[in-house]
This record gives sequence, C-alpha cells and structure tokens, in this order.
Amino acid sequence: MAKASDREQKHIVSSDNGGTGAETEAQGHDGTVWDVVVVGAGPAGASAAYAAAVAGRQVLLLEKAELPRYKTCGGGIIGPTRDSLPPGFDLPLRDRVHAVTFTLNGRLSRTRRSRKMLFGLVNRPEFDAQLVEHAQKAGAVLRTGVTVSRVEQHGPAVPDRRTVAVVTSDGETVLARAVVGADGSASRIGAHVGVKLDQVDLGLEAEIPVPEPVAEDWAGRVLIDWGPMPGSYGWVFPKGRTLTVGVISARGEGAATKRYLEDFIARLGLAGFEPAISSGHLTRCRSDDSPLSRGRVLVCGDAAGLLEPWTREGISFALRSGRLAGEWAVRISEAHDAVDARRQALNYAFAIKSGLGVEMGVGRRLLTVFERRPGVVHAALTGFRPAWRAFTDITRGSTTLAGIVRTSAVARRALETLDRRAKG
Repeated sequence: MAKASDREQKHIVSSDNGGTGAETEAQGHDGTVWDVVVVGAGPAGASAAYAAAVAGRQVLLLEKAELPRYKTCGGGIIGPTRDSLPPGFDLPLRDRVHAVTFTLNGRLSRTRRSRKMLFGLVNRPEFDAQLVEHAQKAGAVLRTGVTVSRVEQHGPAVPDRRTVAVVTSDGETVLARAVVGADGSASRIGAHVGVKLDQVDLGLEAEIPVPEPVAEDWAGRVLIDWGPMPGSYGWVFPKGRTLTVGVISARGEGAATKRYLEDFIARLGLAGFEPAISSGHLTRCRSDDSPLSRGRVLVCGDAAGLLEPWTREGISFALRSGRLAGEWAVRISEAHDAVDARRQALNYAFAIKSGLGVEMGVGRRLLTVFERRPGVVHAALTGFRPAWRAFTDITRGSTTLAGIVRTSAVARRALETLDRRAKG
C-alpha cells in the first residue's frame, strides 16, 4: 500500500496488529474529527474515498477484511466502468473480449464477434486493491480489519450536531463530519439509512483452473447462457489459465440455482476440473422510493442497492455512485447546520436518481421482458443487428441502456413492443 503523506502521518499511530500492514489511526478518544469516513473498501468505497481525498479533505477508509480479498464477481469491465476510474489507473486486465457466445439454456448457440474490444476482464482482488491504492495516493488513510457495528448521529457519543459517530465492533468510536456507507449488500450503514429493496438475487460462482489448451479455446471470448429459471443466466469469463463460471437467479431458488451451476459446468465439459474457489453472493436492487441518505450519512454502491437489475452489473454503478457520494460527502462535511446538510444530501439523491436511477428503470423493464420471453431476447441479440450494435455500444461505453432508449426512436418502439409481448 502507498506510504502515508505527511498530512496523513499526523493521524497515524503505531499498529498493534502484528505488522499486517493495516494503518491504525488515533481518533474518537482523542477528539480527532475526520472530514469524511468511508465504510467499505470495495469499488464504491474506494471511489468515494478517492473523490473526497482528491478534494483535499481528511478521509478515513475502513475495511473489515484484509486486502486483497476475494469477491464473488465475474469481473467484467465495461465502458462506463473504465470511464469512471481515477486518472492514471492501469487496468489489470486478464483478458480482452472480442467475441460473445450466446446460448438459450445450452441450445441455439451463436457467437457474435467484434474487431474492437468489447470489454475487459479482471480479477477482483487485484482490481479492488489497486483502487484502494489510488485512494491512498490521493491522501485517504486506510484501516483494515475494522468492522463497523453502527453509526450514531445523536446521543452521548456525538459531541455536536455537525458530527457523526462511527462505532466499531470492539467499541472504538470514530468521529466524522460526513459518513459514506459502502459496506456491501448486507450493509449496516444501509440499515441505518433505511435502504429498501425490491429485488434480491443469488449468484453462485466457481473459479476453475484449466489446462493451457482449454484456456486457449476460451481466450478473448465469453459465454452468456440464458438460464432455465425466470430471469436467470450463466456466464464463462476467461482469465488466463482460470475460467470464472457463474450463474445468477432470484433468491428463493437456491437449490435450482445450484443445480443450474452444476449442469452448466458439466455441459461445458468442465466438470473434471477442481474449482480453486466456489462462492456465493446475494445482490440487492433498491426500490424507487428507497432513501440514499440520513442526516450526514450517505450510501452508495451495493450498500444503496445500486446495480443494473437485468444483468446485475454492479462495478460501474459502484464506481459512479461512489464518486458522487465522495463529492457530496465533502459538501456535507462543510455544512454548518442540519438544513444545509439535508440540502446537500438531496442533491446527491437527485444526481443518483437522474443518472443511475434512470438506467435501473430501463433495466427493470428489460428484466421483466427477459423473465417472460428469454427466447425473444436471445433471438434479438443473435439475429437482429441493431440489438447487437446496442450491446456493443453499451459494453464499450459509447452509450447506456437509458441513453439508447432516450435517443433512439427504434429502441423505444422495440422496448415497447417487447413490453407488450411480455405482458401478452
């Protein structure tokens, strides 16, 4: 990790964690008040910490795990993700995707190819750690191995109305002028804010090492399989000598989702290879009326339920919402009273809803169509050139789902037709 700057060193004391590299800071008990405390060091948290630190504020980034740590995720880096990275960020790509094979529950296979790269693939431990390093270089102070149990905005732990108390599981209190919750889909900060969810899905994944000839067969190509349960799909993402193979479907279908993954792996001829890692994760989408703040506390990324409902793509949503949260947390930290803090929080909510919220709305409509008519979606992507062109434009970052619907009359009519067919 990056060495702390002179400004940071004022806040760091010697660590008692046995030399793990985690930076420890004296606060709360000695009266130090951070401008911004970010809880969670995934892409959303690192992006928020970077945005606040690059603005010259004193930022503390808290993470319960030691870094790098594994995360259940395909690791696909699409255009909006790439465009949201800090300046000078060198993507640790394991592969560059130029082809996509689509199947409908193992049938009707068709591969579409592109001369230009569609998107890149990364290992999340490397990607996440590098984001944190950029936040540190900007001036943020990192503490790992710290679990946050709750935040308090009133009571004896809070010295004044401009301060938030972040309480850790070992009883330590950290004080801040603003807090950003980026602590994942089971967020404690999200619970404090009152985040409401209307879609919860289960993702299962296996990291499968394969021999060189098998890896070469997959190089530069991913597979997307529209699955047997409504709204489900599977993927194969190649990363050198390892294939990331996963499936996702609605929560409550755990046994069926597990069978789907097993059948999917067997169908691909990969059942004879032992996974290096097998994992699972719940993804959660916010409801339209879900709050994004409470007092001086903001939430972003998975903690806010921000991800694309159809594909469940979350990295770009994490980076974009994290950056906005960091920028508005700076404004909240400067607010002199509750009214001003509330105004800034509402501005943050408006920025999220007018951008990512609109994209989520389109994603929900596409998910509804996909749940009821997966064959129509498969036929469109494999046989209808404008649909494939829209897919490539989105993955490369030249547009978004919402942008296509907003600017293309053909896309709007096609979506309306699909809506009618799905309801018919």
